[in-house]
Amino acid sequence: MSDPAALTLPEPPRQYCAPRVDRPVTLTGRLDDPLWALAPWTEDFLDILGAHAPKPRHWTRAKMLWDPEYLTIGAVMEEPQVWATKTEHDSVIFEDNDFEIFIDPDCDGHVYAEIEVNALNTTWDLLLVAPYRAGGPAINGWEAKGMKTAVHVDGVLNDPSHVDRGWSVEVAIPWAVFNEIAHCECPPNVGDVWGINFSRVQWLSEVIDGRNVKVPNRPEDNWVWSPMGVVDMHRPLRWGRLEFGDAAGKSAGGEEDSLTRRTLVALHDAQLVYRGRTGQWASTTTELGLAALPGLTIQTTRSLLEMSLDSWSIDHESKLRRLG
Repeated sequence: MSDPAALTLPEPPRQYCAPRVDRPVTLTGRLDDPLWALAPWTEDFLDILGAHAPKPRHWTRAKMLWDPEYLTIGAVMEEPQVWATKTEHDSVIFEDNDFEIFIDPDCDGHVYAEIEVNALNTTWDLLLVAPYRAGGPAINGWEAKGMKTAVHVDGVLNDPSHVDRGWSVEVAIPWAVFNEIAHCECPPNVGDVWGINFSRVQWLSEVIDGRNVKVPNRPEDNWVWSPMGVVDMHRPLRWGRLEFGDAAGKSAGGEEDSLTRRTLVALHDAQLVYRGRTGQWASTTTELGLAALPGLTIQTTRSLLEMSLDSWSIDHESKLRRLG
């Protein structure tokens, strides 16, 4: 038998501290409300696989603010050909180029919201009870009631004869939306941390008969704020972290135990590979071909799994919880 391998961890999630403001942002799609000047830009988006993958053809960045009524997100996307086709709410927006928001308020990897917007300001909001690979259904009938959105096109929409600069979007989500899905205080307190990520779906297109048409047999690009390491946005435990800052945007210290959580996520991925090969969960790291991890406990039955390390545990459905 070969020597046991060290565990390969996901990249540390990107983090953002959102300033608290005293009134809702006025939405125009342009991010021109003076309040936006208080919020820093995120890092430029990367390919979903990470910095080692090809650099996105066009840059994307975002900002976040929060106030007593809303969490507000703004994003700006460079794009020389802005086009969109979907006009019906809750249609499959990612069949167009789009901007997507994923939010897990209690950071446990279950019961999270997904919101998509295209350049026509058409939206799709859905609730995931659990990640798809954990058998979680998507509840398409769920509505982010009271959500407000605005889009601005810096160019001419659906006109391939015009070279555009891009498009931008603003989304204001009421706290009441999160009250339905959060197992944490909502509105949050200064210093609270939520799981969040953004994805820009981008299709290669060509001009046919005066309109932009997707190039056939070419998969979409996925450009994200916090890279996932895999082509799958539905792994909430790999998302970035949003800290709710004070009026100065000052952090209260960020999140704790990121290393422990990333270790459990990597172990769970290894367990899924092992179960796919053997039909059962591994009861030791040796069975996984990994070196021992001090403090790790693994409990299994034929169908159930729970692994605990320090003050955290993860189960067979990849649900993460703090112990004690």
